[in-house]
Amino acid sequence: MSSLRSVSDRDAERLEDYMVSRNQIGGSVALATITASALGAWILFSPAEAGSTFGGLTAILGYCLGSATAVFLFVFVGPRLRQIMPWGHSLNEYVRHRFSQGAFAVPIYWLTVGVMLLYMFVYLAAELTAIAQAIQLIVPTVPLYVPSIAVITVVFIYTAYGGLKATILTDALQFALIVPLLLICFGATVGLMGGFSAAFAPVANNMPELLSFANVGGLRFGATLVIAIVSAELFNQGNWQRVYACRNDQTVRRSFLGSALVILPMITIAGLLGLMAVGRDISGPTAFFELLQSLAIPGWLLWAVIGLALALVMSSLDTMLNGISSVFTADLLKLTNQPDKVLQISRWLTVAVGIPAIAIASQGYSVLYLFFIADLLCAALIFPIVFSLYNRYQTASSAFWSSVIGLATGAIFFPTPDFAPLVNIPGGGDLLNSFATALVTSTLVTLGWSAISKSSSVIPFNYRDLQQVKRYEVTVLPSQAERP
Repeated sequence: MSSLRSVSDRDAERLEDYMVSRNQIGGSVALATITASALGAWILFSPAEAGSTFGGLTAILGYCLGSATAVFLFVFVGPRLRQIMPWGHSLNEYVRHRFSQGAFAVPIYWLTVGVMLLYMFVYLAAELTAIAQAIQLIVPTVPLYVPSIAVITVVFIYTAYGGLKATILTDALQFALIVPLLLICFGATVGLMGGFSAAFAPVANNMPELLSFANVGGLRFGATLVIAIVSAELFNQGNWQRVYACRNDQTVRRSFLGSALVILPMITIAGLLGLMAVGRDISGPTAFFELLQSLAIPGWLLWAVIGLALALVMSSLDTMLNGISSVFTADLLKLTNQPDKVLQISRWLTVAVGIPAIAIASQGYSVLYLFFIADLLCAALIFPIVFSLYNRYQTASSAFWSSVIGLATGAIFFPTPDFAPLVNIPGGGDLLNSFATALVTSTLVTLGWSAISKSSSVIPFNYRDLQQVKRYEVTVLPSQAERP
């Protein structure tokens, strides 16, 4: 029996290390992996599209604030979850234990899991689509599926084998490439256009509203992005893995804060590339690459752009693949108490989730609308979940119905795929109205429900119960309970 226990214990430690690499990183490595995983090939597309199409500087500012604030949020919620659930692994695992009582314990858990998986899968498909389109713009004869398969195969190899530890190591290397390559590409593009004055003069002369901070359309779009990005990133399992991978709470605070500060100028630079393209009558998600095509760029710059795109996409692909597979780990262990089998299944899941993403990317579809659907779900769910970290009177029924009511009211204002009103009402079809309504409604319902619960006979939750969650809950490991 002791032999069985030691083998199971060793397998549990391997699974633990594969999924969270608990308390193992600090300093520059923590900053690098958080920043690299937060960025992706999307920064070469979305900020440029925001700047060239949706509102100029104010839209870019919204992208900057949304992306940075999403990371900054973990300065607070990251240490909080580590303190109340020190042996945790994921947000969905926290939800399962936090809301373990009541008729809506199962619905709120699976709602959380569904939102996490939808967001991360859409993110995965978007990154593959982005790199495929980027390579095809540079080399038009290459079919979309070729770069998708090539890139994700490389990511499969090291992610499936090494888990989070391999992802963190490659993130550090990719971060070392991303920052200088982005600066080089930006500086070279400005230089080829004749300097800042020459690059932005056509925009100032022909479309001065894009450079104005009073642009109402840009301000609304920017506000939409802040709500959408901040809400969605809370359900990115890659962030929670890094929360637990950081050496201590102080490392979490410093690394996520530093990452937020690094992300701000990087998104700004990426957005300005789209604004410069407007001066040449170029706009849309591929504005940066079409701008390069309109310039006589040297070969070294072409390779620098390809290297930047590859580093960006790989830094996010490995995070999404590892994050999606780790979401299932706790539930897999409820089906089989054998950590070694769960580890094998997790590795196969890492590969399996990438196959449909390749199929989507090879079609060249726009995943923008899917992103917005996932963002709406996140906007409705974010406050009930975050509130539960701090309020003992938050119940499973409160969290579930607050989210559902927020989602239902937000959906009324949500647009159709062609961005027409889904419901013909004043303000319908407006993304800001939709996201803001979902967020505000779920917040008000949560606060009201909590106040009623506090004044009634509801038994407050004891956060100390979460500290009893030890590693992965494997029943063949009774020796773990004996550990200090």
